[in-house]
Amino acid sequence: MTGQKINFLETKKEKSKMKLDPVTPAEDISVTRFRQYLRIETVQPNPDYLNAKKFLELYAEELNFPIEHVETAPGKWVSIMKCEGCDKNLKSIILNSHIDVVPVYPEHWKHPPFSAHKDENGDIWARGSQDMKLVGIQYMEAIRRIRQKNSDWKPKRTFYIVWVPDEEIGGHDGMEKWILNHRDHFDSLNVGYELDEGLANPKTTYRVFYGERSPWWIKIIATGQPGHGSAFIQNSAGERLHKYISRVMEFRNFEEGRLNSTDDKFKDIQ
Repeated sequence: MTGQKINFLETKKEKSKMKLDPVTPAEDISVTRFRQYLRIETVQPNPDYLNAKKFLELYAEELNFPIEHVETAPGKWVSIMKCEGCDKNLKSIILNSHIDVVPVYPEHWKHPPFSAHKDENGDIWARGSQDMKLVGIQYMEAIRRIRQKNSDWKPKRTFYIVWVPDEEIGGHDGMEKWILNHRDHFDSLNVGYELDEGLANPKTTYRVFYGERSPWWIKIIATGQPGHGSAFIQNSAGERLHKYISRVMEFRNFEEGRLNSTDDKFKDIQ
């Protein structure tokens, strides 16, 4: 593996400076862990990745997950927790989430954005509570609950809970450098599938999208018959551009229909 090794003594020293918040009967442990994670100010452009790393080490230890860190840039780590599967021949699964959050303007907030304040309705106020610290905690706490019901539980496939830096600014010092500069390490995970960015849902379902919507940049140059503005010029550049835009919108509407349709003809892509 080409992932950067961790100095064990240094890691133990770092962990001694942080403790997991105590669990009380007043709050479920999943909420307690979530709120502690939210209080770590991993806000761009200067995320506190060091304290996030310490928190993840303690969290992994609590759930008995081996954890390793790959330093992809100075002070930036991809943290990988492992849950061993029964069949090592099967492709593994990555449960991915990013640590950093977008900038915030505290003067526009009802409560301090990194206080993880919980109001009388149980709502938690914090930057990153949905995008996307929530999802990483969901992965961990789902595993905790499965184990509470069956202490001998072991997944069929090995899966990795992965925490990456700098997603909000393109991932160039995070996921990108992990794959490009530490390819042997990434390939050693034998990944076949990944779950990534997600959204909160107040119901009992979890919406999954195949793939990620991404920019599709197209440059269009329209040429046509010129003429004086007082005449209705045929075959003008504007007409041709209008036809193109209309076709693009038809395609968009069709794809939206595929997404929302329950028609039999779309079953193959549901």
